[in-house]
Amino acid sequence: MAEIRLTRLEEGQTKIKNVPIAVTPEGFWCCPSPVVFQKTLKSQNSLNKSKSSSSPPKTTFQKKQIPLTEKKLMTTPIRSAVTSDDRRAFTSDNPGISAPIVPERTPRPKVEHVPRKVAIEFGEPGTSDMKVILLGKQGFCVKLSVHKKVLLEHSSFFNDKLSEKESGLSCLEIDDCEDVEIYVETVGLMYCKEMKQRLIKQSVSRVLRILKVAELIGFSSCIQSCLEYLEAVPWVGEEEEEKVVSLVLRLQGEGIGVTPVLKRISSDASNPPNDTISHIMELVLKSNEEKGRREMKPIVLKLLRENNSIPSYAGSADICNETVYTSCRSCLDSLLSLFKQAAEPEFTDKPTDTKEPVVKQIALEADNLSWLLEILAERQAADEFALMWASQQELVTLHSKLPIVSRYHVSCITARLFVGIGKGELLPVKDTRQLLLQTWLQPLINDYSWLQHGCRSFDRKVVDEGIGRTILTLPLEDQQSILLAWLGSFLKAGDNCPNLQRAFEVWWRRTFIRPYADAKGNVLQSDS
Repeated sequence: MAEIRLTRLEEGQTKIKNVPIAVTPEGFWCCPSPVVFQKTLKSQNSLNKSKSSSSPPKTTFQKKQIPLTEKKLMTTPIRSAVTSDDRRAFTSDNPGISAPIVPERTPRPKVEHVPRKVAIEFGEPGTSDMKVILLGKQGFCVKLSVHKKVLLEHSSFFNDKLSEKESGLSCLEIDDCEDVEIYVETVGLMYCKEMKQRLIKQSVSRVLRILKVAELIGFSSCIQSCLEYLEAVPWVGEEEEEKVVSLVLRLQGEGIGVTPVLKRISSDASNPPNDTISHIMELVLKSNEEKGRREMKPIVLKLLRENNSIPSYAGSADICNETVYTSCRSCLDSLLSLFKQAAEPEFTDKPTDTKEPVVKQIALEADNLSWLLEILAERQAADEFALMWASQQELVTLHSKLPIVSRYHVSCITARLFVGIGKGELLPVKDTRQLLLQTWLQPLINDYSWLQHGCRSFDRKVVDEGIGRTILTLPLEDQQSILLAWLGSFLKAGDNCPNLQRAFEVWWRRTFIRPYADAKGNVLQSDS
């Protein structure tokens, strides 16, 4: 590792900074690390604060408080020379010579008027034939000693600036340089043969900054190397991915080939997205591995929910709903077939090894239907499912013939429908709500005790409230018949029955109190 002379020039005093450089076959070049620039700015800010807040120090105090950088210069060997704006002396021939530097005690100028400058040289010492001055923010200035041939070979921007009519130009100023640090590094990449090896050590955010500068100066080989880096390196997090994609898409709009990078986020496949979604759902529904199913179902549900929030996805929503309903009908047919098999008289006499797979498959299909219902409820498209479930008369008949341990999973579907209606997540018509209560409320009551103890996701308070609210959406006469039937079951079963007391109280007030109040109001209005 060699060293380069990186200096900060001030009026009346020169400070020298040594930074590591990379050696290349062409010579050597340096890109000061971010710390160099940051330390320069920080030291300047700290000097501003100290000068403005403290009174002029005494002579005896000055002798004790020697700045750290000056102490280093006085006590350590220096392999560099003082650099000024007009001349630079090199000590590359004798890098090991120590040169003691005694700081001058002449009065220093006011800090706010001190220019903040850094000088950097590329290539072999003393061979540069041009200077590029970068004027950055907050008055920061970097002077680059470069080679005109290198700039012309690699940059269309410098090629235009250094045209034939200005061939004698030896100094070029670039005003309002937004990212001086990266600008220096990008110019340094022009001196590097293996650019990929240089970029591989950088972070994605830093390469994006280099890519912006390379685009600005028309450094095509650097742009290509940055794109190759971005195509191969992992993007960590959504924020980083958005930054990469945003910049790459902008480059694409300017006619720069970025297809390899974009292939990571877009596909040329002929299969439409809905076919892929259908295939994913089929894989989840047919899986018999409990842990994998349990983890993938909420993930797919979450991703479909994100799709719903995208306006561009609305056009394909109906097609996706049809895919879900196709899966629902398939699961219902399978569930009905399993119920018929389990309801046969000789089924109870079969060995456990024969019965257990059927019972497990019933629980599996019921869980599949619950998941599909959840998807439809998220998409505000579950009204048809409510009608489909309310019409399962044959399934309800077989339900009473099965042992409760084999059938109670099916009642989870009924409970979820009542919760959805009670929360307004689905709005089936009155006939569907009425049919649903007539068909499935009593089977749900019969399985209630098992649901409370055998179903982890079962929340009794939520289900009780959902059933009560569903009942209260019906005409008053239907509310009365259903709630009186419930009252008889509740007085017998107690905690093993849904608690619909709130719904019962609302029905009572609607039936006995509110009509009297309305009549009393009418009398008072007529008297007045």
